[in-house]
Amino acid sequence: MRQLRSLTFYIWMYGLMVIFGLVGTPLLLGPRSWARKFLRIYLKVVWFGMRWIMGVTFEVRGREHLSTGGALVASKHMSMWETLAFWEILPDPAIILKRSLIYMPFFGWFAVRLGNISIDRKGGGKALKGMLRDAAQRGSENRQVLIFPEGTRVEPGERPEFKPGIAGLYKSMNKPCIPVALNSGVHLQTYCGLRRPGRIVVEFLEPIAPGLDKASFMRELHARINQATDALLAADGITPDLEERA
Repeated sequence: MRQLRSLTFYIWMYGLMVIFGLVGTPLLLGPRSWARKFLRIYLKVVWFGMRWIMGVTFEVRGREHLSTGGALVASKHMSMWETLAFWEILPDPAIILKRSLIYMPFFGWFAVRLGNISIDRKGGGKALKGMLRDAAQRGSENRQVLIFPEGTRVEPGERPEFKPGIAGLYKSMNKPCIPVALNSGVHLQTYCGLRRPGRIVVEFLEPIAPGLDKASFMRELHARINQATDALLAADGITPDLEERA
């Protein structure tokens, strides 16, 4: 039954992506705000299906920590769901995505038009410099630059070290960094298949002010995100294995 519900949701989500993509492609020629509003309509329909097909809903906590201006947002990453969800949750995000995603039909076209930041993970120093430049520009436009500092999706309870690019962004943008904890991996597999029905929680935490040295920033960010994530997992009855971290 779980596999059937997952398959039905895949058909719903990707089928809608094709339909909305075909209908909305002309909007790519207009202002960026048109594409953003259209994408949010698509997401609301997707969430409707997620609720009725799989029994999964979501809530957002800690919105008071969101900056009214530009900010760096660093989120835990457990599934593809949050890659989509932040386009609705954040006021005007610029999400750092791997370059291959921008070549996807419809999804990639909108990702480019919405002014997201793509990075070639094999591009070395040149790619990093480009990312830092683009992020600083988006921050100066009062947008929220979102990055998943683990660099890839992780299983609930995993706490890998963060990639160094987050420290470069923190320094170059000179903006507050807002940590984000979530528990999407409890309810969804990495590509949004069903694990178990329930409520996804996305929690914005108290911002880290600019100005910390690299080591202090990385240590503080890692601790805040993972401690808050562990608390969300515990509420779902999942206790991370502390012995594996030692």
